[in-house]
Amino acid sequence: MAYLRKGSVEIIRESDLRERLEQSLKSGRPLRIKAGFDPTAPDLHLGHTVLIRKLKHFQDMGHTVIFLIGDGTGLIGDPTGRNTTRPPLSREQLDANAETYKAQVFKILDQHKTEVRYNTEWLLKLDYEGFVRLAAKFTVSQMLEREDFHARFNEEKPISVHELLYPMMQGYDSVALECDVELGGTDQKFNLLMGRKLQQDFGQPAQIVLTMPLLEGLDGERKMSKSYGNYVGITEAPQEMFGKLMSISDALMWRYYELLTDLTTAEIEKTQAEVKAGGLHPMRAKKDLAKRIITDFHSAAEAEAAEENWAKQFQKDEVPDDLEEIAIAAAEVGTAGDGAVSVGPVSINVAKLLAKAALAESVADAQRKIKAGSVKIDGESCKELFVKVQLPAEKILRVGRKMKKVVLG
Repeated sequence: MAYLRKGSVEIIRESDLRERLEQSLKSGRPLRIKAGFDPTAPDLHLGHTVLIRKLKHFQDMGHTVIFLIGDGTGLIGDPTGRNTTRPPLSREQLDANAETYKAQVFKILDQHKTEVRYNTEWLLKLDYEGFVRLAAKFTVSQMLEREDFHARFNEEKPISVHELLYPMMQGYDSVALECDVELGGTDQKFNLLMGRKLQQDFGQPAQIVLTMPLLEGLDGERKMSKSYGNYVGITEAPQEMFGKLMSISDALMWRYYELLTDLTTAEIEKTQAEVKAGGLHPMRAKKDLAKRIITDFHSAAEAEAAEENWAKQFQKDEVPDDLEEIAIAAAEVGTAGDGAVSVGPVSINVAKLLAKAALAESVADAQRKIKAGSVKIDGESCKELFVKVQLPAEKILRVGRKMKKVVLG
């Protein structure tokens, strides 16, 4: 119970979960545990893996884990937390995204012990009569109890009828799969409770609901999201993942330990105590965290190499072995004459060079970074907008934590 409770926000009800686990132990029948993911984007980030990791904890204890791909509910689009109607995705988009999900989740879950299901298996079989009978089990007032629907209704913002169907469809998933436990984020509580209600209506034992927190992004403030740019993608290169994870605050590090590793609460508290007592440096603890996470999605060897390269780049100020290299024509960033540059010395516009190398969002952004002293060329600080370069040339450009090798010719 302590391991399953780790990181969770709420268990409805914990006494029911304990009782069902005891029954499972006596009967030898594993519990059926599911979490649903609508394939609305092609890639998963660490925020998505909080639920997947909790599925793994149940799986490690011998229970049946169901990774549910919401290709049916995805056609509606989950309205949770939105103040505008979400446009439905195309079938082609959903199918393509679902394939990438399957490839990614088995970096955590055991593929041979996981049921992968699609909710179109049963949702498409609901004929007109079945759909009407299902809808009759809910009232409009029940749906308007959802905070986001209630707020939009009061603000006279539109709520499309198909959005009201979403909680009903998600609830029916639990009936179709005869779930014992459903996992979801705290923002999914209403939908998860719909599953409990429907199961009772269909004569099934009501599932236990276990909610997990929404993982804070790298900024430590907003939830991890690609739209906020504060995410770590699970398909990113080990070096990129390591650098991002080393940027989090010491306080956020413990949150990541809790939600993104399989360590027990006791093991995490022991590490915290070592840091507090001065026996373990916080940076060492953060490096260990980054390596654990990278090992899960890549390998232990790649995690070690990422740490070594990070140390070279940011602690020893050396050039990492796997530094990205980009070729840029000097004519594109040179300032001589009409821009046509031949072999020999040439004046290079550093701001243009940084923008071209994708180390700055624009020339103006690059100019700000140069003035702020954030730019180094071959290890030397550069505060000039123009530098003389003997062509052809190779230059190591560094802006903050980002570094690239540029070949000019």
